[in-house]
Amino acid sequence: MLLAIDVGNTNTVLGVYEGKRLLDHWRLETSARRTSDEYGILLRQLFQSSGIDPDKVRAVAVSSVVPPLQFNLERMSERYFKTRPMFVGPGVKTGMPILYDNPREVGADRIVNAVAAYDKHHQGLIVVDFGTATTLDAVTPKGEYLGGAICPGINISMEALFQNASKLPRVELARPPHVVGRNTVHSIQSGLFYGYVGMVDGICARIRLEVGFDTRVVATGGLAPLVASESTLIHEVDEFLTLEGLRIIYGRNHAS
Repeated sequence: MLLAIDVGNTNTVLGVYEGKRLLDHWRLETSARRTSDEYGILLRQLFQSSGIDPDKVRAVAVSSVVPPLQFNLERMSERYFKTRPMFVGPGVKTGMPILYDNPREVGADRIVNAVAAYDKHHQGLIVVDFGTATTLDAVTPKGEYLGGAICPGINISMEALFQNASKLPRVELARPPHVVGRNTVHSIQSGLFYGYVGMVDGICARIRLEVGFDTRVVATGGLAPLVASESTLIHEVDEFLTLEGLRIIYGRNHAS
């Protein structure tokens, strides 16, 4: 079995695979203060709660945008799963040419998402990931990673609004009943929700014009279903895109 770990700035998503089948998955708060033993014990408890034998894990693959966690995840993997983890980064075969000016600058999660989306669709793509930051990445019909755009995530924008506008309340992030809000809460929700829908659709449209090839727009991340419900350009939401990418990349590096 393969344990796939996607470490984001806010949340860490874990999934356990038996072959190509995702047996179960979990979402945790990302914490750089959590020790390797805390991670190991927590993961083994999650496995056991799902009826999965943690001792059957033979491999661990990690995509991380939080460098301080790498040491603890390495120790956790070696002590609790008896295997050295594969971290997606320089030197790891992804099977996807990176056309970025400096390929080392591209976040591991962006490459992993692009690999998974292209493996599934084999066509030109725009991959939108709604995480702490919202990223939009373009993939050519040949399966080359072109680059993309990085924007503040919805929660970052919402928190900045609350902290810097003293009379505005913190609100639930939800689709409001009308674009024209009739009260302050709905007005804020309208600005956040429809503002991000417009931003994503607008950037996707500009990417399509610039690259000059047809693209399928695939979204992932915790807030993807919310934004996709109103987007006119997002074709599908794939909740497990990053985990799938980790599984694929691990397989390309350990073909046996």
